[in-house]
Amino acid sequence: MSVPPMPRRTGYAVLAALAAVVVLVSTAIFIGLRGDQGGTDSHAQGARGSAAPASAGSWVGSWSTSAAAAEPRTLRGLSGLSIRNVVHTSIGGSSARIQLSNFYSSRPLTITHASLALAAAPSNPTAAAGTMRRLTFDNRTWVTIPPGKAVTSDPARLNVPEAADLLVTTYSPQASGSVTYHPHARQTSYLAHGDRTEDTAGAAYTEQSPYWRYLTGVDVWSKEAEGAVAVLGDSITDGITSTAGANHRWTDFLAERLRSEPGAPRFGVLNQGISGNRVLSDGTQFPPNNPSGLSRFDRDVLTRTGVKAVIIELGVNDILRIPHQTDPDRIVWGLKRLTEQAHARGLRVIGATLTPFYGHRGYTPQLDAVRAQVNAQIRAGRVFDEVVDFDKALRDPISPLRLRPTYDSGDHLHPSDKGYRAMARALDLDDLRGRTAAEL
Repeated sequence: MSVPPMPRRTGYAVLAALAAVVVLVSTAIFIGLRGDQGGTDSHAQGARGSAAPASAGSWVGSWSTSAAAAEPRTLRGLSGLSIRNVVHTSIGGSSARIQLSNFYSSRPLTITHASLALAAAPSNPTAAAGTMRRLTFDNRTWVTIPPGKAVTSDPARLNVPEAADLLVTTYSPQASGSVTYHPHARQTSYLAHGDRTEDTAGAAYTEQSPYWRYLTGVDVWSKEAEGAVAVLGDSITDGITSTAGANHRWTDFLAERLRSEPGAPRFGVLNQGISGNRVLSDGTQFPPNNPSGLSRFDRDVLTRTGVKAVIIELGVNDILRIPHQTDPDRIVWGLKRLTEQAHARGLRVIGATLTPFYGHRGYTPQLDAVRAQVNAQIRAGRVFDEVVDFDKALRDPISPLRLRPTYDSGDHLHPSDKGYRAMARALDLDDLRGRTAAEL
């Protein structure tokens, strides 16, 4: 049977429809090919636009630090210098994005150039071949961060390994306010004069620095990670006496366990330790240097990417630092408030007992009695969902008021590298996945 000829108008409609399909397919292919060039909203979770990989996955925190203070003698910022922060990942992914913070400045901070790369060698300012990526912010190569605020970059397509050193470099050509920094990085970072942001060679980075500046987070796009665990703590979590550049903080050893042990949850580990930090009291100035655990919990824990569980290691400085907090119930009250805040977000909380400090210059029997009373309430199970007993893990079995000698860094308060490893071993990894909440 013969088919009647198609009317001319109908034929044009069909051709137009086919052309539209071709355009849509071509656009999809183009977007897929240029996925590493796109961007997301600075406060989004990476689901919008072309930058997110097409396959299933999620953004998860791989590294972070807490903005601790305004760096002394930086009232005009560090204009004209390239700042190359070196940080160590806990988990890997196929793309990465960073968070920059201007929390401690009274003036806007303009970053005109930022980059991300893998380090060619541990703690080295040279970038691995083929890994240098220019970072953008809402598809712009520059960003202005208001005082007291933070921004997140667009994703950059880069295969980020687990347990790898990343180089995050920023450049600001003009004077800004005080530099937001984390003073006890236990990691060497670098400075170079001029805009050396995308230098792959490290030769220009002649000045070494023990600080992390502006950078407070690195997220990765992961298909394997289940989430992240945020660790709120003081100098013991900050790893102030761990070997510099070795990644021997107790949180690093925890990340190693989560990567290597069969059946362990695939969590990134986010170290939110600040040396000298307390549960109840802020530091001086405004905004406060060294903000208390209560005042920074939302900023440093609840808003971190992909957090599923929280570990809290705080309380010793409330006792040891002047003015001494000698009421154990006040410290416990603060710890309970932290747990309640986490529960309101559906997060599980593992809390640590307070570790020994006999022999430290601040030790008195009266202060140690406060520590013992706080620990008794923690062990009773009415403060946290689960307990990790760092006191038991670190104390000397012969003289339990002091640290075991091999776990003592020498100041009788902070652990050695071996002590930090013992802390990580003390945690029951199954507690990170538990579901039962404590009755506070």
